[in-house]
Amino acid sequence: MPLNSPITNWRDKTVWMVGASTGIGRATASRLHTLGARVIVSARSADALHSFVAEHPGAIALPLDVTDRNAVAVASASVLAMGRLDGMVYCAGHYRAMRADAMDVPDMERHLQINYVGALYLLDAVLPHLLRTTRGEAFVSLVGSVAGYRGLPNSLAYGPTKAALINLAQTLYLDLHDKAVNVSLINPGFVETPLTAQNTFKMPALITPAQAADDIVHGWGKGAFEIHFPKRFTLWLKALELLPASLYFPLVRRFTGN
Repeated sequence: MPLNSPITNWRDKTVWMVGASTGIGRATASRLHTLGARVIVSARSADALHSFVAEHPGAIALPLDVTDRNAVAVASASVLAMGRLDGMVYCAGHYRAMRADAMDVPDMERHLQINYVGALYLLDAVLPHLLRTTRGEAFVSLVGSVAGYRGLPNSLAYGPTKAALINLAQTLYLDLHDKAVNVSLINPGFVETPLTAQNTFKMPALITPAQAADDIVHGWGKGAFEIHFPKRFTLWLKALELLPASLYFPLVRRFTGN
C-alpha cells in the first residue's frame, strides 16, 4: 500500500525545485517540465537558472540563497503569488569531505545552513499554504543522502546534516499524513554531480543525474515515502544499518580502507 498519494499526472502541476542549478535538482526539474509541469527553479546561480529557462520554455527562474531567511520569505511570497503551488522539492546541498583530525567548524556550519536549516526556512514559508490549499496531492520532498544512514569516513560535516534531514522527513510524514500533504524522502547513492566530482575514491554504482531523475519520478508515481537509488547499492547500505556497531564499524573500515 502506498504511503503517499501516487503522482502520475504532472500536467499543469506547479513544482518549486530549490537547488536546481546543477545535478539532481536540474535533471529532475527538466524531467518534470517534459512531463508537463510548470517548474519554478531556484538556486544561488542566476546564470544557471536563466540557462535552464532558455532550454525549458515556461519555466520560471527565481534566484535564491537558502541560508538567507528573509530572502527565502520573499521568494516564497513571490511563488505563492503566482497562484497554485502543488509541491516543493528541497535539493540544495553543500559537500566537502572532512575528517575529525581536520575539523573545520565554519564549513561544518555552512553544511548545516545549506543542507538542513535552509529546508526549515522553506518549510516554514510554504507549509501553511499547502495545508490551506491541499487537495490531497500537495507534496514536500526533501533530498537527503545514504550518507545520512550511519557514520561514514570523510563525512564528518555532510553526514550529520543528511541524518537530520532524514529524521525531519520522517517526522513531517507523521505530522502531515492526516492533513493530506504528502511527504517523501529522496536518498541518492552516488550521482555524477559537481559535488561528487570532488571525491578521489571510486564511487560504486555511480549513475547520471538523468537516471536519478527517472528514479525520483518513478518513486513519486508509486506513492513511496523513501525513494532511494540505485537499489543495487542502497539496499546493501540499508542492510548495514541493521548491524550492531561491533560488526558495522569493522566492515566499513574494511571496505573503505579507513
